[in-house]
Amino acid sequence: MKQELTVDGLNTLTAPKTWSQPETHFYAALDTEWYSLIFKLMNTFVYSTTDFYRKKSYASALMPITCESVSSPMGLGSDSVPVKIDLFDKQTYLADSMQFQLEYLLRLHGEGVWYLMPTFRGEDPDARHLNQFFHSESEIKGDLNDVMTLVEDYLVSLASDYLEEHGEVLEKMIGDISHLRKLSLMKGNFPQITFEEACELLGNNPSFYEEVCEGVKTITSTGEKELMKHFGGIVWLTHFPAKAVPFYQAKTECGQYAKCADLLMGIGEVVGCGERHTGTKETNTALIEHEVDPSEYQWYLNMKESYPMKTSGFGMGLERFLLWLMKHDDIRDMHIISRIKGIQGAP
Repeated sequence: MKQELTVDGLNTLTAPKTWSQPETHFYAALDTEWYSLIFKLMNTFVYSTTDFYRKKSYASALMPITCESVSSPMGLGSDSVPVKIDLFDKQTYLADSMQFQLEYLLRLHGEGVWYLMPTFRGEDPDARHLNQFFHSESEIKGDLNDVMTLVEDYLVSLASDYLEEHGEVLEKMIGDISHLRKLSLMKGNFPQITFEEACELLGNNPSFYEEVCEGVKTITSTGEKELMKHFGGIVWLTHFPAKAVPFYQAKTECGQYAKCADLLMGIGEVVGCGERHTGTKETNTALIEHEVDPSEYQWYLNMKESYPMKTSGFGMGLERFLLWLMKHDDIRDMHIISRIKGIQGAP
């Protein structure tokens, strides 16, 4: 019998976890109101995102899902595993992000470009990570502050739309939507803390840090939770060590830190953004420093040389945003048609 969403029963609605039983999930998902609600929330995300960018006259970018140059290569600062495939007797990659292609298309439409598309990553899945998820990404002319402002405006717009379309249902389901109301009113008021300041705040607790390469550390999910707790649920964590992030992030003047920022909310990082290198010289230097073969990114270097432009961009995981929206803690519950590494799905 289908689990019905009723006013009195909404706050007891739970994720059915049918993704863990692939032989029955396909039909079981049709009989659960959890996935019915997920479908509605995703639909609102698409329409709200489209409306937001249309008002800004940003161009929607239609992209292939394969690429020759991944944006998270196997080098210093990369936190994902590229997915290599054989296609038409040739090796290529499924897109982990089409950020580079957004940079390219921005040179055709300077107001800004964006997309919603699938992303593929090869690491093992867990409650925080999926092998296939949906990316909301944009690239604009401007610096780190410009793109952080764009992200804040986007999230405020999303929150307002969700309040209008689903506020009553969400309140009955999760009991409290003060986080959503708070976000809808946070215009220009997102707290920020630099990586260096965060380390001072967190102190020496070893559970808050992990080493990404010799002498370079980053903050763990436990540390992220501590920062979110301190700042009331949402905070920008900015200016990571340059070698702790991928090569394409521009450096600060001292060269020690990157001009980048993660927005922490819900389970941790939901948005990642950064300013890009403007020209060829600094991009090539960063490739070498991150131990990435520059020959695989020659087209990117050529573009920077022939069409130099200061750009910045961001990527947001749709499913991570929904986790925050629903106050949920397992990202594997966010897909109706599940695609999890090691589990045979259907169809």
